[in-house]
Amino acid sequence: MARILTYEGKDTWIHRLSGVTKLVFFLLWTMTSMLSYDTRVLFAMMAASLVIYKMSKTRWKQVGTVLKFILFFLVINLIAIFLFSPYEGVGIYGTRTDWFHLFGNYWVTWEQLFYELNVLMKYVTIVPAVFMFVVTTNPSEFAASLNRIGISYNIGYAVAIALRYIPDVQDDFSKIRNAQEARGIEMTGKAPLLRRIKNTAAIIFPLIFTSMDRIDVVSNAMELRGFGKHKKRTWYMGKKLETADYATLAVTVAVTVLFLAVTFHDGNRFYNPFAG
Repeated sequence: MARILTYEGKDTWIHRLSGVTKLVFFLLWTMTSMLSYDTRVLFAMMAASLVIYKMSKTRWKQVGTVLKFILFFLVINLIAIFLFSPYEGVGIYGTRTDWFHLFGNYWVTWEQLFYELNVLMKYVTIVPAVFMFVVTTNPSEFAASLNRIGISYNIGYAVAIALRYIPDVQDDFSKIRNAQEARGIEMTGKAPLLRRIKNTAAIIFPLIFTSMDRIDVVSNAMELRGFGKHKKRTWYMGKKLETADYATLAVTVAVTVLFLAVTFHDGNRFYNPFAG
């Protein structure tokens, strides 16, 4: 089975960056996307995310399956926003422009559609950054980089293990799914959508128990080897920040400041095209 969401070494400038550089970029990028509801900023960030994602040469089969689940839950989330708060956009932008009536008290307004467009753009901005961070960052090098900037090596190693075991969890998921299908439980596109969701959800508990067993084995092995006994440790995959790292960090900070300045220049983080 082709693994998804796992590190794959390639010769791109993104892969050559330090794990710390990519982490800082990811955190600042996510923070800016979450804070801003300025459509102009979100559009620029979305376009930049897609370009950088393309430059990372991430293969579609690495993220395609996960992306389908994300898109499904994104659609459910947008529908839920409308059902539970159909006039959120009206309250935010201060105007109401009805488009058409659905049922009962539910009217589709342009303000609500514009608000949910911004929510959609936030997801499209962040998701490529998440994929890029996971598939271009060597877990061991990332742990060493975190330790180099002063973070405890225990924390760094825990993060590295989490990244390293993502592919193993995916393998377990595939094995459990294949076992279920061998028993006659349909999980392919032949089954109705709701049935596939129900059958897939049934895999979660066996997957959790399998993961707990793996955690116990790894913890015992590390304890037997005296992990954490000393305050410092050496790293085989240690990597210093280079010129490209400093340049990327400088550009990231500058862009973050610029986008936040544009977002809050009038004291309101919502861009309002409906204002007269």
